[in-house]
Amino acid sequence: MQNKPYLKEFPNEEGFFGRFGGSFVDEKIKKAMQEISDSYNLIAQNSDFIAELRKIREHFQGRPTPIYFAHNLTKACGGAGIYLKREDLNHTGAHKLNHCMGEALLAKFMGKKKLIAETGAGQHGVALATAAAYFGLECEIYMGEVDILKEHPNVVRMKILGAKVIPVTHGAKTLKEAVDSAFEAYLKDMENSIYAIGSVVGPHPFPKMVRDFQAIVGIESKEQFLKMSGELPDVVVACVGGGSNAMGIFSAFVDDPVELVGVEPLGKGNGFGEHAASLSYGEEGIMHGFNSIMLKDDGGNPAPVYSVASGLDYPSVGPEHAYLHSIGRTKVATISDEEAIEAFFKLSRQEGIIPAIESSHALAYALKIAPHLKGRKILVNLSGRGDKDLDFIVEKYGYGE
Repeated sequence: MQNKPYLKEFPNEEGFFGRFGGSFVDEKIKKAMQEISDSYNLIAQNSDFIAELRKIREHFQGRPTPIYFAHNLTKACGGAGIYLKREDLNHTGAHKLNHCMGEALLAKFMGKKKLIAETGAGQHGVALATAAAYFGLECEIYMGEVDILKEHPNVVRMKILGAKVIPVTHGAKTLKEAVDSAFEAYLKDMENSIYAIGSVVGPHPFPKMVRDFQAIVGIESKEQFLKMSGELPDVVVACVGGGSNAMGIFSAFVDDPVELVGVEPLGKGNGFGEHAASLSYGEEGIMHGFNSIMLKDDGGNPAPVYSVASGLDYPSVGPEHAYLHSIGRTKVATISDEEAIEAFFKLSRQEGIIPAIESSHALAYALKIAPHLKGRKILVNLSGRGDKDLDFIVEKYGYGE
């Protein structure tokens, strides 16, 4: 008897990918999560919902996004062909809108009035504020004070779109604390609101749900790449913080003979608090309602993390990434701040595309391996554009000269 495709097998009904995932929350929250899960399972089979989501993607988001052959970078590297999945051309400038429109459509179906979320780099916040405006919903975005200063353009965009941006001023004042604060706000009003998680993390059903909404990236990529080249890419590369853009593109290739590489932020080095490379340096643990691989301090609590990319500085990783890495299906690599910024300027200068700093991590890895893979093809998920990062880049690194 033939085995089912991977996506039909994982996660199981309790939300586990092997031993990772699940829903480690109290009964009150578990009941709310079950309501979300039941509603999602119902509409995911509803042809009207699917048709509406397809219409939104085509006429509002501008999908499908193209794949672009980076001819100048390929020539400069002298090895593998480098291709970019242009999620930076998705409306709002990143992959995040793929799941935000789906989550907002689900909220509308459930009769909810408010979307609550966290954001790091601000792209999830902008995407959710956009979805809230589209569907006529209220929107509250929690963002660390450090990231508010760093990603000011996205803060402005969220406010113009009508979202209430709430600064998080405790702890490290970055993504982990923003998640904590957003979840606390959701607990106070679960009846009228939905917590729209920004990645493939959190208690079940969010890792599955966000992956399913992001799977459009992989579906398009596979079809486009076959049409362009007549074959599948040899390597697919994506940056990994929580891991939504990576799971989106990986999902289409899990059952194929394609190397899948998740690139984590090495930051300033491999010392304590200098990076956010959870899979590379973490251990099994429960945080934010799910079991995965996380960076811990001496007391077993989430460790302080750092990355130049605000969207990657999270002390854990999506449970599906933990599972796929544990069975050897995905490879994990690390890229430092310095390497990511170098790749940022290379793509800008050599191809006329300014990438997000998060996406620059994936690109940097591709540039590193390309010279050694002559005759092969690398597909990079360019998960977002760098408009949000320009003020920070110029202030800290000048114009790359």
